[in-house]
Amino acid sequence: MPNNNTAFPAVMEGTIGSETIQTVNARELHSFLELGVRFNDWVSRRITEYEFEEGKDFYSELSKTTSGGRPSREYHISLDMAKELAMVERNEKGKQARQYFIECERRAKNAVDPVAVLNNPAAMRGLLLTYSEKVIELEGRIEADKPKTQFFDQFMNADGLYGLQNAARALNCRPNLFIRWLKEHYLFYQGGNLVARVQFIQMGIFEVKTTLIDDKVRPQAFITPKGLKYLNERVPDDLRMRGAA
Repeated sequence: MPNNNTAFPAVMEGTIGSETIQTVNARELHSFLELGVRFNDWVSRRITEYEFEEGKDFYSELSKTTSGGRPSREYHISLDMAKELAMVERNEKGKQARQYFIECERRAKNAVDPVAVLNNPAAMRGLLLTYSEKVIELEGRIEADKPKTQFFDQFMNADGLYGLQNAARALNCRPNLFIRWLKEHYLFYQGGNLVARVQFIQMGIFEVKTTLIDDKVRPQAFITPKGLKYLNERVPDDLRMRGAA
């Protein structure tokens, strides 16, 4: 049975031929694949079987030893070779390894070398243009959301929270139906006081504050700005008095 706790082989920078690329230690890949075959037999057979070339697909070297024992030969293989070796095993570990190598390639392609960018005016202009476009897009979203934000703000109390009645008004809902819906899904009575369930407080949907009512300190549920957005996406349409908020 495969051991899912086996660590993925490390992906390191190495030089094959004259090219510096990402490489994998074939012995680590063999260990991860859990094949039940001696490493030397496996790697030799695969190199011959699939016609991998030293200096193009991999390079090998004798490992250094401090115990005086016989050094072993280590194979450092390209990611393309590693993906092929993983794929031909046709097992779950091989599938996992191949997906892992693909993700390593994707991250390497998306990585930005700051030194290279600084030394390349064209790349610098492209990078600045990309960030400028993102800033303009974000500013546009903020401007588009401003009327809705201003509308919601008028129902907010001094603490930046919404009482249940005001939250209903902000969402264009009938307050009595809205609160009944909250009781069914988010609130419950605790000693006669309506409070939020713990998981929704932890999610930041509600806050419970204590207020003085009739000379008694009572807990009271309030909806946060995050909670208002959350509930707005889930409140049934038949609770609204007219078009959605």
